[in-house]
Amino acid sequence: MMLQRSVSILILIIVGATSKLMSQKMTPEQVVQKQLEAYNERDINAFMSVIDPKVTFHDFSEGVETMKGGQACKEFYAALFEASPNLHSKIITRTAFGNKIIDHESITGRNGNDEPLELVLIYEVQNEKISKVTVLKKKK
Repeated sequence: MMLQRSVSILILIIVGATSKLMSQKMTPEQVVQKQLEAYNERDINAFMSVIDPKVTFHDFSEGVETMKGGQACKEFYAALFEASPNLHSKIITRTAFGNKIIDHESITGRNGNDEPLELVLIYEVQNEKISKVTVLKKKK
């Protein structure tokens, strides 16, 4: 009887802890990290799992919106992943500031180009999804 009660209590504790862990939300940094890992694996489904369907991309220097919506994003990145078998982004620095993550990245293998491309990307995260990306390109 005592053993059965102890086992029941232990099961309740485990179930409670598991449900708490499952309900914990990803931080903005975890969302962006998941996106980066999917990018480096060229996994479009994992990549899109953290992209807001209403995502917008902006070119900082031109001050213009360059892409809008999840479908456009999926088409662009699926084509990039297909054309870039050696695609890899390396984080040089990362800063978390509230719901914004600022990554200085060095990207190689983009569309078969081995020359590194340096970018600063400002990701805005809402409800565990990337809702806006602002891109700063290094001037040559």
